[in-house]
Amino acid sequence: MKPSAMCLVLAAAISSSTWAESLPLGLDLYRPTPENNPLTPEKVRLGQRLFREKQLSRDGSIARVDCHQPKRAFTDGRAKAVGVYDRQGPRSVPTLINRAWGETFFWDGRIETLEEQVVQPILAESEMDLTLEEAVARLRSKRRYRKSFEVVFGREPNAEDLARALAAYVRTITAGDSPYDRYLFGDREALTYQQLAGLKLFRGKANCTFCHTGPILSDEGFHNTGVAWRDGQFLDQGRASVTQDDADRGKFKTPTLREVARTAPYMHDGSLQTLEDVIDFYSDGGRPNQYLDGNVRKLNLSDDEKRQLTAFLAALSGDIQVGK
Repeated sequence: MKPSAMCLVLAAAISSSTWAESLPLGLDLYRPTPENNPLTPEKVRLGQRLFREKQLSRDGSIARVDCHQPKRAFTDGRAKAVGVYDRQGPRSVPTLINRAWGETFFWDGRIETLEEQVVQPILAESEMDLTLEEAVARLRSKRRYRKSFEVVFGREPNAEDLARALAAYVRTITAGDSPYDRYLFGDREALTYQQLAGLKLFRGKANCTFCHTGPILSDEGFHNTGVAWRDGQFLDQGRASVTQDDADRGKFKTPTLREVARTAPYMHDGSLQTLEDVIDFYSDGGRPNQYLDGNVRKLNLSDDEKRQLTAFLAALSGDIQVGK
């Protein structure tokens, strides 16, 4: 057995002592989990409860689940995020599916771990607008939370364990076992003729796999496709707001395409309403600007080719699992 394969086997064996992996077809066999935050059923259940807890918002009106709705593949169906007091955020809500494999988080990649990411919506003024001190105080005032934190962590609620519980739950939100996965794993009838034609375009003429690759169908990279370029300027600096590098202006994180048919509207600003709009946008070559990614170019897709690509993207919807 090769060393890399042996490492995966050992990692899975170690993980199974506290958590039985049950991942959908098409994903990596091993779910990345930090050593200081192993998955346990009790911790995941606590994280799920916190994910649904409205008291973690300033006015008690919203919970994380309101912005990341399971029926919408953990998005909210809006162009821009909406928080307490109907405050609108600057960008759309990205999906949380398969974030266990994420390398950075948010559209600009400003956060590097899930444990950091999960508390940011609580802190953000345009989202839940609560300090961690206030959030912890509210949890400590509830007997059920004091008891749950004691069972899971052996101590009363605190900010670090709040983050660990939420991150543990998010790591269990997975999606796979789509017609596309079943086709790759040998079911030659899983895709229709039109979807197969769309897959050929996806891998070939349309060059979608340059960014949308691997089990989660994202390179976890950042690309300028011109979405933020309007009237001779960038309405959102994107990745450059983090790196302070002009070359990163207008770059945004590649979103996963899994469950993409359920996550409209699209792009970081929700400016494209349908999959057909997205395909038209790329067929036309994006929106040219001096930092446009070199792989974005006019495709001149025919109407039939656009329909085929749309059909294939629908085949990326499958089984969403939560808490497993």
